Amino acid sequence: KKKMTVVFPREDAPARYWLKAEVGEHNAEYDRWVSAFGVVFNLTALVEQHKGPLTEPIVRLAGQDVSHWFDAKTHALKYYCHPVTSLMAPFTPDGRFVHVPPALPSLSFASSFALPWWADPQFVVGRLSVRERPLRVVNTLTRQEDHLRVASEESLREILDRVLRFNAHAGSYTWKFLGRVLDMDKTLDEN
Repeated sequence: KKKMTVVFPREDAPARYWLKAEVGEHNAEYDRWVSAFGVVFNLTALVEQHKGPLTEPIVRLAGQDVSHWFDAKTHALKYYCHPVTSLMAPFTPDGRFVHVPPALPSLSFASSFALPWWADPQFVVGRLSVRERPLRVVNTLTRQEDHLRVASEESLREILDRVLRFNAHAGSYTWKFLGRVLDMDKTLDEN
């Protein structure tokens, strides 16, 4: 029986959370990310290495979720019974992509890779946030306000790293909610 290669497990992905909108920004010519079942993949190097028709589905859907390419229960590549050969063939409605065998047997299929990209940890950059939260950061001295969306899974320290990109002074703030000092090692929900 053929061993099914499944999408890299979400729980094994680095604990760096990405918002759907952040993944969506990675859809440029030299910046191709996708997500599947809550795992975020940076496929930029893969697309560069395999330029051609097998990267077209990845290029077209860069910045989007491609979970529909895989079985919802098993997280393995979807297959169907080929109408001509009656063989099980990969179901690729957006077109065949890198590391997917052709529908018909072929000697030209290069199977020299150890793992397909969807199971290879070298392409995994983190996890897709399950829930985004709005956040308002206020400097009480200057009344400067910053509004952003954050991953609910992130600790306040990780959120601080996001805020520092546009507010260099945020590291000196005492983070409070309703007058109570917040624990920077906990999430917003935990506080």
